[in-house]
Amino acid sequence: METISDLLRRSIRDVPDFPKKGIIFKDITPILGHAPTYKRVIDELVSRWGPRKIDQVVGIESRGFIFAAPLAYAIGAGLSIVRKPGKLPWETIRETYQLEYGEDGLELHIDAVGPGERVLVVDDLLATGGTAEAVGKLVARQGAELAGYAFVVELAFLEGKRRLGAGQVDSLVTF
Repeated sequence: METISDLLRRSIRDVPDFPKKGIIFKDITPILGHAPTYKRVIDELVSRWGPRKIDQVVGIESRGFIFAAPLAYAIGAGLSIVRKPGKLPWETIRETYQLEYGEDGLELHIDAVGPGERVLVVDDLLATGGTAEAVGKLVARQGAELAGYAFVVELAFLEGKRRLGAGQVDSLVTF
């Protein structure tokens, strides 16, 4: 059977000069559009994280939701979401982080995760790690235990894994 890494390398489409010139965008939509591949990705995430007793899966806006929701369902965990400022309807906490040109922020409902809960942060892609690091800080501020980070794709040359520290960082395919 083909490894998950080989399957993803074959399935992910490179889009040159998107969203700007010089960037090669890793397009995951072919994975989503092919039911057996999408199922295999979710099954692989479940096999890696299901045995670890996760209480909450936190999906990062917006492509992280695509993987976080079925994973949370399959392992019997709750689902929480992190969004850009002003997008969540109730009381939130915010974490700002630096971008190449300026800063951005992310918000989490104040009751999304709590003390003693084991939390897995999920996103489609790990690049520099700034977004995931900000989410990890939100989780820690609520007193929850950060069990780890799960990504479908990792761009290793951007060293995001190093930025996330000694915690468990798992990717299904690395470029």
